[in-house]
Amino acid sequence: MNSPARRIARSLATGIGVAALVVASAASAQDVPETRDFPQILEEARGQTVYWNAWGGDPATNDFIAWVGEEVEERYGVSLVHVKLSDTAEAVSRVVAEKAAGRDDGGAVDLIWINGPNFLAMKDQGLLYGPFVEALPNFDLVDVEDKPSNVVDFTVPVDGLAAPWRVAQVAYLYDAERVAADTVPASIAELGEWAAANPGRLTHPTARDFLGATFLKQALVELVADPAALQAPAADATYEETVAPVWDWYEALRPHLWRAGAEFPESGPAQNQLLADGETDIAITFNPAEAAAGAIQGRLPETTRVFFLEDGTIGNTSFVAIPYNAANAEGAMVVADFLMSPQAQARAQDPANLGAFTVLDLSALSAEERAAFDVTDAHPAMPAPEEFVRVLPEPHPSWMTRLVEDWERRISG
Repeated sequence: MNSPARRIARSLATGIGVAALVVASAASAQDVPETRDFPQILEEARGQTVYWNAWGGDPATNDFIAWVGEEVEERYGVSLVHVKLSDTAEAVSRVVAEKAAGRDDGGAVDLIWINGPNFLAMKDQGLLYGPFVEALPNFDLVDVEDKPSNVVDFTVPVDGLAAPWRVAQVAYLYDAERVAADTVPASIAELGEWAAANPGRLTHPTARDFLGATFLKQALVELVADPAALQAPAADATYEETVAPVWDWYEALRPHLWRAGAEFPESGPAQNQLLADGETDIAITFNPAEAAAGAIQGRLPETTRVFFLEDGTIGNTSFVAIPYNAANAEGAMVVADFLMSPQAQARAQDPANLGAFTVLDLSALSAEERAAFDVTDAHPAMPAPEEFVRVLPEPHPSWMTRLVEDWERRISG
């Protein structure tokens, strides 16, 4: 097998294009590679308690994190505490405050579920431990060629400062008892037309929630004149002109949304509850397995299905990162490695548990390990391989930040 470094280099050169990926970041104390071998890390991790700061708004994810905690304690003697967040920025702010106070070791945050603007902010400010990922043996199994988002986060090279653990792609939920499969929208423009023809039956989470922001970003990548421009930071000189088609589309859409666009659900689960209750008919998701997972777990009707927009939808990878001053960095690395293990990845992909698609290259696994993934495709609401569309790259984080600010002004105005 090629080394991770060589595979990453080839991915950057051929998968997305080097020019679109290179984002300068400030040199910092974080640029100290982990040099210990993994058996030594395991030895030093035993007895540690890892405080994993992760979004706590989804019961299935919370249950999965609890299972991870049970496994790493039994296997490695590492305790795991899920610090439940409503916003990843809470953990980032905590680390920033500790750095400002001079607390450069013994920090309160050991591990963060992170990507997008929060990862960029921590990377640029030198707040991350590592690089550490190549010290983790299960990273050898990660697909960095066909899944370039495993090493490039929102156009920003990860540089070994965060370990991938789940892959996501935008899809849309609908109840097949209320919406015929041949009438679902095939594009952002058609989504607007569908909403106009079915007033009140579509909504999205508040843009303060990552899924609500993604609703806007999906419109951006489809409506912008030059999608390549989104791979660079948003520039003041061209920003307004670039995003104008999005706001033209959204202002036409908003009056037809649930409650005439005057209110928005606070999260993805809250949006999905509206679908389950029959108040809406279409909902955005960042998990193509959400219909199957929701049906199995009793959160969505058995008739829930997913559809994609035909020209592609945004996809990304969720990571775990370790703050530069983590008190239990060794334990955090053990948790990060376990999250990339075939056992954890197969359990996460099973819609009975989480329904999160794997970051692994299945061809790198043994036949027995691959077999554990076969059961995850059995539910009728799981999309077939031919239903998936191409994955569109995330815009640079600055576009998301500014879109959310714009949305806030428009909604409050």
